[in-house]
Amino acid sequence: MTTDSDIELSGAFQAKDSNGRTLDVKAIRIFDEGYGIIDVYVDFKAQLDPGAYKDTVLTKQIVERLRSLGYKGPDFGHSDPGLQESRLIVLEAPEEFAAFAKSRGWKNLAEEFDE
Repeated sequence: MTTDSDIELSGAFQAKDSNGRTLDVKAIRIFDEGYGIIDVYVDFKAQLDPGAYKDTVLTKQIVERLRSLGYKGPDFGHSDPGLQESRLIVLEAPEEFAAFAKSRGWKNLAEEFDE
């Protein structure tokens, strides 16, 4: 599920879940604009176990991948359970992520109303 409004933050890599299984991540991406809170979409090659978005071992490795690319800040939480899919984890980034996202081309639409 990628569109023209996506910004790819990372290409393919591997991560382990709390059961020690190696999972193939296809990409980490965000939408190119939003209002403050940024949802981070993590696409996987294969179907995930139900509730994988709550796997702290897996999500920590995703955040570590982003840190290796320049993100400096706290860990992420998971986004709305209704957004999770069989091959997709959606994480909610903390406010500190906005600076990294901007460096990758993200536009904060809320800034237009700050004036």
